[in-house]
Amino acid sequence: MTTSVFFGCTFIAFGPAISLFLFTIARDPLRVIFLIAGAFFWLVSLLLSSLVWFIAVQISDKNNASQQKGLLIFGVVLSVLLQETFRFGYYKLLKKANEGLLALSQEDTMPISMRQLAYVSGLGFGFMSGAFSVVNILADSLGPGTIGIHGDSQHYFISSAFMTLAVILLHMFWGVVFFEACEKQRWLSLAVVVVSHLLVSCLSFMNPHYEGSLIPAYLIMFLMGAWAFSCAGGSLRNLKLCLTCKDKDFLLANHRPR
Repeated sequence: MTTSVFFGCTFIAFGPAISLFLFTIARDPLRVIFLIAGAFFWLVSLLLSSLVWFIAVQISDKNNASQQKGLLIFGVVLSVLLQETFRFGYYKLLKKANEGLLALSQEDTMPISMRQLAYVSGLGFGFMSGAFSVVNILADSLGPGTIGIHGDSQHYFISSAFMTLAVILLHMFWGVVFFEACEKQRWLSLAVVVVSHLLVSCLSFMNPHYEGSLIPAYLIMFLMGAWAFSCAGGSLRNLKLCLTCKDKDFLLANHRPR
């Protein structure tokens, strides 16, 4: 039973993201490099936020429950702000890198567009975020022990897997919207990305009332997904072509760099 839970939750959390990687990124070495670099940027942001939070905990009163809870909230907010700061820094780096690739290329167009970079870097952020969010939970799901034996919720593992899936996809959507906002200097859109990221992260404080965290998180995910689809140049017409398998330019196969 524990093995089934482990593999089931793993496939729920990472299945869609791995499929996107295999079908849209894995065959292009340049995209793979940018995805790994995006994951590294997220990892550095986590390292910095963890260091600050660790120092804050050490100098605080560990016997004061309200103070520790406040530090936890502070850590979440700091982590989100650092992630978005590093996302912006990665955007600036990719902008310079793309200009360099264009100078080295013998063609008149960039070898990879900013929209593609937004998608790839967002998925890199999502992969690393999902891995750190759920890897310990997946390890615990292998046992020994039985979830909920002392009256706690038995939906802990599957709820964590679905939340991880939402966060991975949200990072991808946030990346697309964020880069588009930077390109067109739409600062309000940037603020919406940061605020929605903060909101989804703070929803974890609703646990173990999982319906209070999962439902709003998935509502935000679908809204951000529609927004990212629009930012990427999507429309109802090409969505229909995609769903009916009539679109020859499906996903990133023949995307023309702008």
